[in-house]
Amino acid sequence: MPEAEFLFSEVAQYLRSEDVTQLKNAYSFGQGAHSGQYRKSGEPYISHPLAVARILGKLHMDAPTLTAALLHDVVEDTHISKEEISERFGESVAELVDGVSKLEKIKFQTQAEAQAENFRKMLLAMARDVRVILIKLADRLHNMQTLDVMRPEKQRSIARETLEIYAPIAHRLGLNNIYQELQELGFCYSYPLRYRVLVKATKAARGNRREIVGKIQDAIINKLKEAGLDAQVNGREKHIYSIYKKMAEKQLSFSEVLDIYGFRVIVKDAPACYVALGALHGLYRPIPGKFKDYIAIPKANGYQSLHSTLLGPFGIPMEMQIRTREMHRIAENGVASHWLYKSTDANLNDLHMKTNQWLQSLLETLSDSTDSMEFLEHMKIDLFPGDVYVFTPQGKILTLPRRSTAVDFAYAIHSDIGNCCVAAKINGENAPLRSELKSGDRVEIVTAPYAKPNPSWLSYVVTGRARSHIRRFLKTIQYDESVELGERMLNQALLTLNIDPSMINETQWEKLVRDSGAGSKKALLADMALGKQLPAVIAKRLISPLESVKSEQVSSDPITILGTEGLTVQFAKCCHPIPGDVIVGLIKKEHGLIIHAHNCQTITQSQKHSENYLDVAWGKDITRTFEVKIKVIAANKHGVLARIAAAIAKTESNIDDVAMESEKDYTAMSFILQIRNRHHLAQVMRDLRRIKDVAKITRV
Repeated sequence: MPEAEFLFSEVAQYLRSEDVTQLKNAYSFGQGAHSGQYRKSGEPYISHPLAVARILGKLHMDAPTLTAALLHDVVEDTHISKEEISERFGESVAELVDGVSKLEKIKFQTQAEAQAENFRKMLLAMARDVRVILIKLADRLHNMQTLDVMRPEKQRSIARETLEIYAPIAHRLGLNNIYQELQELGFCYSYPLRYRVLVKATKAARGNRREIVGKIQDAIINKLKEAGLDAQVNGREKHIYSIYKKMAEKQLSFSEVLDIYGFRVIVKDAPACYVALGALHGLYRPIPGKFKDYIAIPKANGYQSLHSTLLGPFGIPMEMQIRTREMHRIAENGVASHWLYKSTDANLNDLHMKTNQWLQSLLETLSDSTDSMEFLEHMKIDLFPGDVYVFTPQGKILTLPRRSTAVDFAYAIHSDIGNCCVAAKINGENAPLRSELKSGDRVEIVTAPYAKPNPSWLSYVVTGRARSHIRRFLKTIQYDESVELGERMLNQALLTLNIDPSMINETQWEKLVRDSGAGSKKALLADMALGKQLPAVIAKRLISPLESVKSEQVSSDPITILGTEGLTVQFAKCCHPIPGDVIVGLIKKEHGLIIHAHNCQTITQSQKHSENYLDVAWGKDITRTFEVKIKVIAANKHGVLARIAAAIAKTESNIDDVAMESEKDYTAMSFILQIRNRHHLAQVMRDLRRIKDVAKITRV
């Protein structure tokens, strides 16, 4: 096969002769193992692993990686075992092949669950050896390059998985060429019509501007020569998916998308990058707010470059990327630069340290996640490029995903700091823990020794690390509470069916536990409290032998809510129910029992009549406080906020959060207050109405 000869001649340029011999043996072995197997295109199956090895050969990967690439499907698709590969090609190759292979044919409840478990296994292997994911990415790239033989619905499914998982992993590892090709192919097969329209529009724009772009490139080269710089200048066109994403995110038309064209300037060292930047700013006017310095603050994947968008002739916006040759190598090959170039470079070592930190956080998330779907959820969150750069009090830079909060920051430093955080200071000022961070913020976390994670944090944390640590902590302390609440919920469901709970004997419980696979009675009760099992369904399964001996009159009292149930009962943020409100309970998977006000707009009539609905009522003598949101419209006068805050304090209510929007004459203030009950809320609102400048108060 000619492709095999191309592979051997390409790798012979950097591998030892004995390594090339091993590759030839692996090719012959794989060809024999896949004998008689063909791809959907009709080609012999060996053409696929050969193509995967060639992709990795261009990254100058080592011999074990290329050997494993040639053999990556033999365990999954042939009679060859991992042990046989280990005997013939070594333990290292066998481990790589095993890491890339899918799970054995285990029966999962859903295709999504099987897919998630495959990702879990692959990423666990990747955390031990990053070469696993490099093989998997090359495997996915070749599959995407040959996707046209699949059915349209299969094409869309594979393409979306590529955009959601594989392209972001390639980006996270700094494999720029693979990342961009996966994105382009993923977009092409996910939205074929949109892709064709944008390709046509881009070609038209390119044709109209080709001559202008050539003149601009000449002007840049001459300007850099005048500045005494030896620079390489290349024209660069923005990728179709990148244009589409910008149009979708910012609601722009094609003609409004900036920097469809760009130029890459490569110079000898970092100081020359800044000299080149100054020269180009002298040639064309920079667009304000469109400059990013990734040299001083590199991206999490090690990427370094100066980015500046300039206004060229005829108002054409152009993005300039200025970097050194070393930076360009890392930008193109990322973590694979370790094999492509000598790893004595400080930037490469820093990149590998960051990659190792990310892989370690992956292992933590794997150990904290109870199931594969939960892990995949955390993984997807963490894969999207982080573009918020914040500082610790000591001046260390942390990279976090967009919309990250102070809680995410706390967990990024250490899980113990996250678990014990009670407040934050952002740029020296007190701020709520839910505050979203912006690039450049200096963040300090305040902790208390007896503080614990709050379930409400899960509604606003962004990073998988924070989410998994919070969930793990909550699961350990809420088990007993869950068992107690689950028992109360089941008793109510039994009473609704006119069955006295005391009539259920141990034999029935043992049968139900055995049939459900829960492990124990306590585990089953806890699952009900956490929304994993519906009390009404469990009650019906439990009483089937008792249906002929139903009690005539058994009253079904609502579940009493005291506010002291702990983490198994949560109060909805949409309606902020408080004692005195008529309330309903809804069971939500993984969240447990959520209490809503009866008239809450988010609850539909169908929900109120479903098995997820529970009859609940407030208990007596409730002493704790609850969150309530109110809106105050007041005159836009000096000191009005201080007078309102003082009035709230006099009623023994605390302010948890405040947001303000000012018009010319009036200010709208939204407060989240700590309130005991409806009487307490009425007192607060009465006292606020007495303030002269307050025009209107409403409970949100």
